[in-house]
Amino acid sequence: MAMGQLITRINELSRKHKTVGLTEEELAERDELRKKYLENFRNNFRQQLDNIEWVEDQEDKKQ
Repeated sequence: MAMGQLITRINELSRKHKTVGLTEEELAERDELRKKYLENFRNNFRQQLDNIEWVEDQEDKKQ
């Protein structure tokens, strides 16, 4: 499931929780979606960090 879809469904469940409440199945779904969201977020963030190149490292390679 894409990040946008995860966020949309999490928000739907959040709004429903605030108004009428959630069933046990919906609570379990919400928890699972939150776990998937955090896992995706961490993976994306890790990729960004792994792709950072330090300017100092590039200067050392040129010499």
